[in-house]
Amino acid sequence: MSAASWASLQEAAGPVSRETFDRLIEFETVFQKWNRRINLAAQSTQGDVWRRHILDSAQLARIKPDAKRWVDLGSGGGFPGLVLAFLLAERGDASIDLVESNRKKASFLQAVVGQFKLPARVIARRIDDAYPLVSTPQVVTARALASLPTLLDLSAPWLTKGARGLFHKGRDYRSEVTESAQRWSFDLVEHASMTDAHGVILELSDLRPV
Repeated sequence: MSAASWASLQEAAGPVSRETFDRLIEFETVFQKWNRRINLAAQSTQGDVWRRHILDSAQLARIKPDAKRWVDLGSGGGFPGLVLAFLLAERGDASIDLVESNRKKASFLQAVVGQFKLPARVIARRIDDAYPLVSTPQVVTARALASLPTLLDLSAPWLTKGARGLFHKGRDYRSEVTESAQRWSFDLVEHASMTDAHGVILELSDLRPV
């Protein structure tokens, strides 16, 4: 990969070492090999994993650069959870829990965590069963998992206790925000996606039932 790719990573995530960049390049190769076997992500994105998945995930690190404890719900193919784990490895005592109930996908996540010695823990459970196992997070993430109302229900045990949610959403996110506001009160910041002209990262905090 070129110097431009390293620059694109730093633009998305903030300062990133060459070592972390090289590890993410290696991870991309590992991901593509696994994806051909167990369908971790849509095959239509296979030719642009770097931008569509890795950079799209990495931009969360710029939004909350000082957060140490993260949890990623429905980690699937590792986006954003594994990408964040690579970036968090530069932050000393930072770590992330990866919640994934699919056994094959959880096996992939565990293999990558072990191969690269990432500061991550795979919790191979349904989200509803994972609450007592997750370290108290500062940030909750999820990507392509569910509608915003469902995400808020799933992450409420943490968001109602001070954690922030960072959720990737597409062009129809406003209707999801409106629907969510019928059940929840929350503070919302909309961050324009750096990889999708129609996408946003929704930053939610201070979640309270209406």
